[in-house]
Amino acid sequence: METNIDEIASKLLKAHQTKVPIDFIRNDYTLDEQTAYNVQEQLVQKKCKLYHEEISGYKISMTSRETQSLANTNEPAYGTLTTNSLVKNKATLSLSNLFDPLVEPELMFVLSEDLTIGATEDEILSKCKIAAGLEIPDSRYKDWFPHFSLADLLCDNGVVGHVVISELVRPPSINELETIKMDLYHNGKNIGEGVSNNVLGNPASAVAWLTKKLAERNISLKKGMIISSGTFISPLRVEEGTYEATYHTIGNVTITFTE
Repeated sequence: METNIDEIASKLLKAHQTKVPIDFIRNDYTLDEQTAYNVQEQLVQKKCKLYHEEISGYKISMTSRETQSLANTNEPAYGTLTTNSLVKNKATLSLSNLFDPLVEPELMFVLSEDLTIGATEDEILSKCKIAAGLEIPDSRYKDWFPHFSLADLLCDNGVVGHVVISELVRPPSINELETIKMDLYHNGKNIGEGVSNNVLGNPASAVAWLTKKLAERNISLKKGMIISSGTFISPLRVEEGTYEATYHTIGNVTITFTE
């Protein structure tokens, strides 16, 4: 199985390098969750070595029943953010450098201290700042959304593309964090509305889930890491133009896509 892990990770890395998408991994391999996360870890190690990157945090996927149903699972999943995943507010990305990206409005947690294993929501909020964010999931598979399986998603690093982060603010109270309203605009037109309780009931609960899930692999969340906590709405395919997400009491964030 170890040979297969390296083989799968190498296939995905080659797709990343060449910008040529591949068929779903499940077509050629049968992988359980643990093995798929092993592939993700190997892929991230290879990518960091090749591009001289470092791990900068994590993204949380499938934080609603609707998105979990896409992969036939009953819990979220995670991917690993690296240095080149991070994009500043108001940046521009070229679609020619991406595969088939989506856009997801998400709050970003930036840790000001290490978190303990199994950290509670209260501990998380006492050790972080929060930012308005957008996640841009992208995958190395052909025609990937919404046809992926859980194993496909995990192997391809949770379909990490980019995350866009705005200015940091002090987090609200745990109760206030449940009721943050978000509006998503494309070229000035409102295309989506959501509330933070769509994210596992509370985005801080998604981060708490992540601490426990990573603990299974002896990984902990460290000071300076960025956590993309889960989408407020169902993912939307990216089109050329400017996206802006506004979060009541938190701020706004913008990204522009060109050909």
